[in-house]
Amino acid sequence: MSVSRTWSVVLTGLAGDLVEVEADLSNQVPGFSIIGLADKAVGEAQQRVHNACANSDLPLPRRHVTVNLSPANLPKRGTGLDVAVAIAAVATELGVDGASLASTVHLGELGLDGRLRPVPGILPAVVAAARAGFEHIVVPEANAAEARLVAGVSVHGCVSLRDVARLHGLDVAHVEQEPVPMAGSAVGDDEAQVPELADVIGQRDAVEALLVAAAGRHHLLMSGPPGAGKTMLARRLPGILPELDDEAALQVAALRSLSGLPVSALHRTPPFEAPHHTASAASLIGGGTRAAAPGAIARASGGVLFLDEAGEFGGHTLNALRQPLERGSIEIHRAGFRASFPTRFQLIMATNPCPCGNYGVPGGACVCPSLAIRRYLGKLSGPLIDRVDMEVQLPRVAVTTVPDAERLTTAAARKLVAEARVRARRRLAGTGWATNSDVTGDWLRGGPLAPEPAVRAPLDTALRRGALTIRGYDRVLRVAWSVADLAGRERLTREDIGRALFLKRGVTR
Repeated sequence: MSVSRTWSVVLTGLAGDLVEVEADLSNQVPGFSIIGLADKAVGEAQQRVHNACANSDLPLPRRHVTVNLSPANLPKRGTGLDVAVAIAAVATELGVDGASLASTVHLGELGLDGRLRPVPGILPAVVAAARAGFEHIVVPEANAAEARLVAGVSVHGCVSLRDVARLHGLDVAHVEQEPVPMAGSAVGDDEAQVPELADVIGQRDAVEALLVAAAGRHHLLMSGPPGAGKTMLARRLPGILPELDDEAALQVAALRSLSGLPVSALHRTPPFEAPHHTASAASLIGGGTRAAAPGAIARASGGVLFLDEAGEFGGHTLNALRQPLERGSIEIHRAGFRASFPTRFQLIMATNPCPCGNYGVPGGACVCPSLAIRRYLGKLSGPLIDRVDMEVQLPRVAVTTVPDAERLTTAAARKLVAEARVRARRRLAGTGWATNSDVTGDWLRGGPLAPEPAVRAPLDTALRRGALTIRGYDRVLRVAWSVADLAGRERLTREDIGRALFLKRGVTR
């Protein structure tokens, strides 16, 4: 055939666009050209394709080959189009099954020896192809397990370009080659080894706050001296959260794949991201000049974003979290593209009370100047703190053991949280909300289950005294409902409001 056609996918964020790859022969000066708004990586495919075909006994035609990537106005980035370009170019002269070629999506990078190299973002690319109605997908062998996580498609894991050619009816000799492995290793059974909550000693209030946070998907700030157990508590939160459903687990895996991390299975434990305090705003939010890479807040979507030593983060970096916290998604705008990522994460922050960690700690001697303390805590701006549902002060641990009867295990905590989530879903049935953190302020204050004036009196007093903003008022109501759900109550009580006020800022009346 003179004109051959096949398909591939380009990604912008998690969104995948189908690209029709057309190859045609002409009587111009022999050569190879790629058109269709291709970036430098795609343009360089012509040399990779030339060498890969020559080393696979699939010579390119000795005429001019033009490869068009359609739609022509869609920017094409990365090396994932290599295989589609190569097989389309080969098919212009050799006897390839045109129907098979036109009904298959090809993904992967080519090595000069003809082997298929794995590329990031295979999972969202296969999802896009499946939604477009394609049933046959060719991927590098190293990406095959990841691609097969998508139901309803037939995935062909190929080691080399020879395998792809044979798939479409070409008679090419089989040559044994080792598949190119993925960089790194896939998440394995260590996911099942969730840290045990019962290991936490002497922080009963903080453990209760963690349960409330898990029950309602609330944001939490923990402050206390070094060694109080802030990090220990935060790392145990994913273990008491409900398991991810199929849709959420697929989204988590897709974001991991897009980040260039290996994926081999759908894991049900919510993700846990803990970037170092030297992280830049771009690494937290995501983006890039040539492609939109997900940041830590996107990779934490569906799980927990933990900022340890929050006072050491840059103020600009922390303030960049404010909009994603409110919207649950983020749009990254660059000159050549716009990408959207989910940011439905649970924010947990831990900080010392001052740079040395001893300010206001009984028995501790703070050596920090007052200006250093103000600058340290000033990183956590008022608008950011206003978006945090609970603020818990952790004291120094004064004991080394506690009776087993007083220890709350991870399994028991997970059961309590699951029961509280069931009560919340039952109460919010028909509203479109699933957890207390999702509910709007109007519904909380004026809906059918709005608390009576006598019940909300402590909250109204705190608002009049300026201890809370109206946003904080609504957040306290959400926390109060989570407290009630854990206690098994169907209506808010004054005690629920009081406990939520205490968890917010130590305010009780």
